[in-house]
Amino acid sequence: MSNGNVNATPGVDTDEGLVMAFRLGQGSAFDTLVLKYKDRVFNMCYRMMGDYDEANDCAQEAFIKACRGIDGFRGDSAFSTWLYRIAVNTCKSRLTSLKYLFFKRMLSTNTQDDDDFRDISDERLSPEHPLRKRQQDAAIHRAIMSLPLQQRTVVVLRDIEGLSYEEIASVTGVRPGTVKSRIARGRETLREKLKDVL
Repeated sequence: MSNGNVNATPGVDTDEGLVMAFRLGQGSAFDTLVLKYKDRVFNMCYRMMGDYDEANDCAQEAFIKACRGIDGFRGDSAFSTWLYRIAVNTCKSRLTSLKYLFFKRMLSTNTQDDDDFRDISDERLSPEHPLRKRQQDAAIHRAIMSLPLQQRTVVVLRDIEGLSYEEIASVTGVRPGTVKSRIARGRETLREKLKDVL
């Protein structure tokens, strides 16, 4: 006679199964989660921070916090949503810290050329238009970074990371209606700033 709860236990290849395996002492399970999400978390952090090294630090810190706080993951939302929430809060904390503000003020005295911009979303630059693509990417990056933090957060999560409004509401802790209005304002600002570029 088969047990009706056979399918109730998540498979080890799912996020929930990997979380369960890690809680049971299989350290490699969390390594698998890191490998699965490291690029997405880094890209999101980069779009939030605007600096490669800062984004790398924030992404690493987010995974450390997730590892240490894995018992706090109740499964009310997807693991990826929970991880994004940690990463967003890590970036926000870094952006509002006095140390970071001092660091950015020091960097602003050194103007960076567009050539310094790192394209992390697609390194396969077209051989026909590499300079134009770099300039467009740099303009988009500057426009995103110019958004207020609340708008930048939701625009990055929606338009770059592809999260749903409900997932973004869960990540940021604000109502879906507020998420939608912030995205709309952010997109309108970006359209205005980029109308001569795109």
